[in-house]
Amino acid sequence: MCVPAILGALGAAGAGGAATAAGAGALAGTTTAATGLASLQGLGTLVSMGGALFSGISQYRAAKQNVALIEEQKQTEAQINAIEDHRSRMKFMSAIRQQSAQLVASGVTLDSPTAVTLGQNAARELSYESQSVRAGGQARQTELSAEQRALRARGRTALFKGGLSAAGTLLDDAPDIWPELLR
Repeated sequence: MCVPAILGALGAAGAGGAATAAGAGALAGTTTAATGLASLQGLGTLVSMGGALFSGISQYRAAKQNVALIEEQKQTEAQINAIEDHRSRMKFMSAIRQQSAQLVASGVTLDSPTAVTLGQNAARELSYESQSVRAGGQARQTELSAEQRALRARGRTALFKGGLSAAGTLLDDAPDIWPELLR
């Protein structure tokens, strides 16, 4: 109802302008001017509504793009975290091997209580370090997921706000565009 009526008013303004240009009477000119003003107001309303909708859609699309970028970042961070964990484990394993070599070089057997205790302590440290690296990676994944949820919510809110703003503009301007609604 609203868009065809506004477009019809725009068409009438064009026809009325042509009639005025052709030299229509004073009464026809007054009617044409009123129709022209109503059509300009209708056009202004359409532009305002379109701007509000476009703004909401643009913000929604930007949020979707940012969510996709964060998803890529999450994958990259997971790969980096796995590499960091692997490197940490390799570093500890190298240290354990060196320690074992030093014990053997000093004449201590690897099944002695001292060697077993040192090996157990090193294994615990390796486990703690690995857990620390993985926990840091998991915390980063959680943080990025929360950021994605927030961006999605902001995008949906912007889309909703644009629609409501467009509807509000139409409702505010409706009595001026269609004065017969007030009767």
